[in-house]
Amino acid sequence: MDILKKLTEEFPSIREDRAQNIINLIDEGNTIPFIARYRKEMTGSCDDQVLREFNDRLTYLRNLEKRKEEVASSITEQGKMTDEIAAALSAAATLTEVEDIYRPYKQKKKTRASVAIEKGLQPLADFILAQDKNADVKAEAEKYVDEEKGVATAADAIAGAKDIIAEIVSDDANVRKKLRNLFMKNGEIETKLVNAEAEGAKTYEMYAEYSESVAEIKSHRVLAVNRGEKEGFLKVKVLFNEDIAKRVCGAAYLKDGGYSTELVKEAVEDGYDRLIYPSIEREVRAALTEAASEQAIKMFEVNLKPLLMQPPIKDKITLGLDPAYRTGCKIAVVDGTGKVLDKTVVYPTPGPKQNEEAAAAKLKEMIAKYNVDIISIGNGTASKESEIFIAKLIKEIKEETGREVAYMVVSEAGASVYSASPLGAEEFPDYDVAERSAVSIARRLQDPLAELIKIDPKSIGVGQYQHDMDKKRLDSVLSGVLEDCVNSVGVDLNTASVSLLKYVAGLNAGIAKNIVAFREEHGKFYSRKEILKVPKLGEKAFTQCAGFLRIQDGENILDNTAVHPESYAAAEKLLALFGYTADDVKEGKIADLPKKVQAYGEEKAAAETGLDVPTLKDVVAELVKPGRDIRDALPKPMLRQDIMDISDLIPGMELVGTVRNVVDFGAFVDIGVHQDGLVHLSEITDRYIRHPSDVLEVGQVVTVWVKDVDVKKHRIGLTMKNPHAKKKAAAKAQ
Repeated sequence: MDILKKLTEEFPSIREDRAQNIINLIDEGNTIPFIARYRKEMTGSCDDQVLREFNDRLTYLRNLEKRKEEVASSITEQGKMTDEIAAALSAAATLTEVEDIYRPYKQKKKTRASVAIEKGLQPLADFILAQDKNADVKAEAEKYVDEEKGVATAADAIAGAKDIIAEIVSDDANVRKKLRNLFMKNGEIETKLVNAEAEGAKTYEMYAEYSESVAEIKSHRVLAVNRGEKEGFLKVKVLFNEDIAKRVCGAAYLKDGGYSTELVKEAVEDGYDRLIYPSIEREVRAALTEAASEQAIKMFEVNLKPLLMQPPIKDKITLGLDPAYRTGCKIAVVDGTGKVLDKTVVYPTPGPKQNEEAAAAKLKEMIAKYNVDIISIGNGTASKESEIFIAKLIKEIKEETGREVAYMVVSEAGASVYSASPLGAEEFPDYDVAERSAVSIARRLQDPLAELIKIDPKSIGVGQYQHDMDKKRLDSVLSGVLEDCVNSVGVDLNTASVSLLKYVAGLNAGIAKNIVAFREEHGKFYSRKEILKVPKLGEKAFTQCAGFLRIQDGENILDNTAVHPESYAAAEKLLALFGYTADDVKEGKIADLPKKVQAYGEEKAAAETGLDVPTLKDVVAELVKPGRDIRDALPKPMLRQDIMDISDLIPGMELVGTVRNVVDFGAFVDIGVHQDGLVHLSEITDRYIRHPSDVLEVGQVVTVWVKDVDVKKHRIGLTMKNPHAKKKAAAKAQ
C-alpha cells in the first residue's frame, strides 16, 4: 500500500507534499500542538484536530501494513502462499479483511474439523467437495474406516469429512465478507427483557421487545443495549434471513453432483449454524460497539473542549459552596488567584443542625469581610435548597447594603474525585475532603481549565457512557483534548501546577514535577531559557514546549507571548522594520502594526524578516496583545441572582439558559430551575442538522421556550424554535 497516496485520498484538503511533511514531522518526534502552531507553512495551516485524525489514520495504516507482512510471512513459512493470496492481502483495506484471509492458515484450538483431519479424512472431504455425479461416496468412505483412528463406520468417515467442509466454508474470506456486509446492511438487532422484576430492570423497559435495523440503530442505543446485556437485563441477538445467508455460503461450493452435493449442502448449513453465524454475529456486535464507542468518545471530546475553554472569571473574590444536608454546606472563599482566604461550615439545608438564620448571618459576614463578588454552588446533593437559600441571601444583601452579588451553579462532577485524590491531599493536607471540594467548586468558576485539568476527564460529567469505553482509546483522545486546550491557552511558568504543566507539548509528569521543584528551590523564572537548567529538560523538549510557556514581567516581553524563541530574532527585525521597540510592545503602542504590515505587503515583510507568511501573521497578532488569553474573546458564562421552581414553568415561556451537555439525541440546558431541560434534536432548529453538536456546544448561552413539563418525573422539554413566531406568521398569512 502507498500510505502517502492513501492518506491524501482520505484527507483531500491536504496536498501530497504537505502530507509528507506532516509524516516527517511526526516521525521526527514533534508534538501535534507544536506542528499545528509553529509549522503552519509546512502543513498548510492544519489545525490540531485534523492533525490528530491524520496521525491516528497513519498509525492504523502502518499497523495494517505490518500485520499484512506478518500474515504473509506465516503463510509463506507454511508453504501455502499463492499469487491469489498475495493479491488478496495486497488489496485488503482493513485489519478484519487481513484476518479473514489468514483464518484458514491460523493455528486453531482443537475443533471438530482438526480432529477429522487427524483421523486422515481430509482426502475424503476433498473427494466429496469435487461433487462428481458418478462418484460412489459410500464406497470411498469405506476406505477410511479405521477403528484405531476412531472411524468405526463409513458414516463416521462421511460425518468427519463434512466437519472439514463446514470449516473450509467458514474460513472462506469471500463468504465472510459478503455475509458481514449483508448483516450490516440488512440485519436486525433484537432485544428481550429478562429479570424484569429485578431492581434496575425498569431502565431497560423500552428494550423489552425491541428490534431495529443494524444499519440504522443509533450509537447511544447500541451502548444502552450493551450495558443492559452486561447487567443481565437484556438478551440480544443479531438476526438475518437464514435461507439467504445459507445460499450465500453455498454459492461458491454447491454444484450439481447428486449425493455428494447433498452432503456438501448439509455441511454448508451446519457450518453456517455452528461456526459462521455465531462468529459473524460477534463481529457485527463488535463493529457496532466500536462505531458507537467512537461516537461516544467523539461526543466526550466535543463537550469537554468548550467546557475546559469556558472564559475564566478573572480577579473576582469567589465563595465556593459544596451543598449537603446532614453534614452541612462546606464554604471556601478564594481570592482572584485562587488562594484560599477562609473556610467554614453552615447549615442552611434540611438536617439535624439546620439553622438558616445563622447560616445567612455567617455568609453575610464573610461576603462583607472579603468583598465576595460571586458565589459558586456545586450541583450535587442539596444544591436546589442551597440555590434557593443563596438567591434569597443575595436579595437581602442588595436590599440591606446595595451590594450586588451574583451566583452560578457549576457542575461538581469530579470534585469529590479530586478531593480524595493524592493531588488534593498534597495541595491541601490540612483540609478534609469536603473542604477541598468547596475550594475546587470556587476555582472551577474562576478558571475552569486550571481546575478541571486536575480531574480524570472521565469524571468531569460530560458525554455519555464514558465508563463503558475502551479505557486506552478514551484516555488517548481525552489527553489530546487536554493537550490542545492547555497549549492553545498557554501556561504561566511561574504559577502553573504540575497538572497543567504535564500537558504542555514536549513535557510529561516527571519533567513538570522537576519544573515546580526547581521553581520552589530557585524562585521565579525570568526567562524561558532558564528552564533548560531544569533536570531532564533538554533542547528537544525545550523546542516543543517553549512557545506554550508564558513569563509575565520577565526579561523579554516576547516570553509573555506565543512567539517561539526560534522566531525572536525575526520578531525583533519586524519591529525594527516598522520603527518599533520592545518597550513599545510592553506599553501597548503598536496597535497599528497589522495595518502597517498589510500596507507594506505580508510576503515582502515575511521575506525581509526570514518568516513564512502564516508565522508572520501569528507574530504580529502576539506582538499587538502580549499575554492575551484567547478565552477572553469567548462569551462569558451566565451568572444569576434569582431562581425559579419547576412548578413555575408553563409551556411557551421564554427563558435564557446555558448548555450543560450535548448528546446524540439533543442537549441538556440549565434554565435556572435546578433541573436541566432537554432540547431534543428535532427542536434545535428548523433546518436539517446531522447532530446537535453542529449547532450547540457546552457553555453556550441560548434562548429556549418551554415545550412541556412533568413535575412528578422532574422532566422539562424545551425547544429552540420560537413557538410564537409560527403563530405570528400564521396570523400574518391570514
